[in-house]
Amino acid sequence: MRYFSTVSLLMGLALLASCSSAPDFTPKPKGYNRIDLPAHRYQLLGGGHPYEFEYSKEAVIKRDSSYMAQPHWLNVYYPRLHANVQITYMDVQRDRRLYNKMMEDARKLTGKHEIKATAIDERILKTPSGMRASVFELSGEVPSQFQFYTTDSTKHFLRGALYFRTATANDSLAPVIEYVKTDMVRMLNTLKYK
Repeated sequence: MRYFSTVSLLMGLALLASCSSAPDFTPKPKGYNRIDLPAHRYQLLGGGHPYEFEYSKEAVIKRDSSYMAQPHWLNVYYPRLHANVQITYMDVQRDRRLYNKMMEDARKLTGKHEIKATAIDERILKTPSGMRASVFELSGEVPSQFQFYTTDSTKHFLRGALYFRTATANDSLAPVIEYVKTDMVRMLNTLKYK
């Protein structure tokens, strides 16, 4: 009997101790890895292209190796960030039909992301050299988060699109996307046709 009383007393105390007035447990929000980004530093594009612009010293220039590539198509590749800015260029040779086709293609390529995009924000920027550029910011789980095209409307047409070679969700990549967007705006602001 004494054993039973002691066990009952201990169980009662354990039960009372578990009923403390401590705050309820609340799960912590999901966390993401820290991404340390380098300072923005730029260099001038060389290589005999009909255009020039400044690009990040964190990037390397690679020729576009796709089967459709034209001579002045490039990839501005960020090895550390697994980011790639595809640059396509076309000499429209004062051909209004070719110019219109390039404009239509640029809009179609952006429009293909409508399936996954939660928003596509288009803005017109005026560069320091006086050119206008159409800039598209895409939200949602899209493969390309930032795109632009610019033209002098007579001879030159240049398009850029940001892509990542990773399956990481775009909300996790947000700091990297902003970093590369800053570099792409710098490309636009320093772009000159030859």
